Amino acid sequence: MHELKEKCGVFGIAGEGLDVARLTFFGLCALQHRGQESAGIAVSDGTKFSAHKHTGLVTQVFNEEIISSLKGHIAVGHNRYSTSAGSNLKHSQPVIVKDSLALAHNGNLPSVTDLVNFLSKHNRPTDDMSDSELMTEAIAHYLDQGLNLEEAITKAFPLFTGSFSLLVMHKNTLVGVRDQFGLRPLSFARLDGGYVFSSETCALKTIGAKHMCEVSPGEMIVVKDGQMESRQVAAPNQKLDIFEFVYFARPDSELLGRSVYKVRKNAGIELAKEYPVAADVVIPVPLTGIPAAVGYSQAMGIPYEMGLTQNRYIHRTFIQPEQHLRDQGVRLKLTAMPEAMRGQRVVLIDDSIVRGTTSRQIINMMFEAGAKEVHFLICSPPVKYPDFYGIDTPIQNQLIAFTHSVEEIRQFIGATSLHYLSYAGLIKSTELPESMFCTSFFTGVYPIDIRERKADVAEPIYKSDDQVSTPAPVQPLFPS
Repeated sequence: MHELKEKCGVFGIAGEGLDVARLTFFGLCALQHRGQESAGIAVSDGTKFSAHKHTGLVTQVFNEEIISSLKGHIAVGHNRYSTSAGSNLKHSQPVIVKDSLALAHNGNLPSVTDLVNFLSKHNRPTDDMSDSELMTEAIAHYLDQGLNLEEAITKAFPLFTGSFSLLVMHKNTLVGVRDQFGLRPLSFARLDGGYVFSSETCALKTIGAKHMCEVSPGEMIVVKDGQMESRQVAAPNQKLDIFEFVYFARPDSELLGRSVYKVRKNAGIELAKEYPVAADVVIPVPLTGIPAAVGYSQAMGIPYEMGLTQNRYIHRTFIQPEQHLRDQGVRLKLTAMPEAMRGQRVVLIDDSIVRGTTSRQIINMMFEAGAKEVHFLICSPPVKYPDFYGIDTPIQNQLIAFTHSVEEIRQFIGATSLHYLSYAGLIKSTELPESMFCTSFFTGVYPIDIRERKADVAEPIYKSDDQVSTPAPVQPLFPS
């Protein structure tokens, strides 16, 4: 699956004597998978702010000269993929107000009505602002009233109607705070007497920080003058987006005390229990399909092969391919290796299907490479509902599982057979209670009120719990 984009990654650090800009740069590099549109770092020395942000990957936005110019003992960094206000350098983050307040946001507010009304009432700007910019303005308003940063965030918190893991920096203070449902991850760590926040634990390992805990849902951790303080801003009700385990998080991260790699491998084992296929080889769609393919291979005793090679860099360029390359589509990103699949019955494993067009191209590529059969196994249930909490999803009627049965999807993508992991199998793979997750992609249950966006959600045409297609002659469902 290559069609969903995570909104953002956030990283922050505070500590005297630490090269905070440089450490934040490497933290953002480790979080690059969470956003590739723009990157930014803001630094404070207690009295003066310096910042740099631009479109592009972290290594394209920053160089040695820029990093060396960012002086201070507190830093906030951000990788962005836009879901609010669109793609524009103006909306890159961290959001900075009056060169004294910086905010980095992972998540999305499906409704900003309360924020706009509040800011308009107090004659603060709202035009052409992203949800993150509106949140920053609300905090800035309370700072202007004489409140300190933690007080300002606490006062503004009820206006933030959506999902958010925030890092906020003001003078000598760095704050990390999550919405009361904890939809987006945020971890906390120690490093050489300083403190570190990161969207994922993989970035903590990169800089050698010691993971202490996850910021709890509704919790605010304040770092100031070398000390940390925790306070509960809202009653916690843990609902981590389960798609963090399915797709977004790096496999070497931990969420809710669970290894992302192990959960994905467990999903492959559950697939083997639900749909054991007589096959010759198991091949993953890189990269997120790899752990599940390992689990399936081991459970079934079928050899594992890397039959698809990923070109990791060509699709990260801002140079648009010319027409015949655009027509190649997924071939810019993946190449099939005939040596691994020629004449073979293949089990192909991926994390999800969104529109189905990418899956169709991959399966066609594998048959062209000589595969005899391609049985497509998916490590999650059908995606039937849109997301409003920080993931760039198509509108609902573009989700193929919203309008088509599993068998119709199989025909469209051209697979020999198709099986989705059951909802129960996905929950079981996490080894955690269902109540700890937001599963709105699959169930249409939105723990945070989406308000006016309810008009964008309908009941799927196919509601059957049957996740398995019936093998049938492959016939194209839609015109090419």
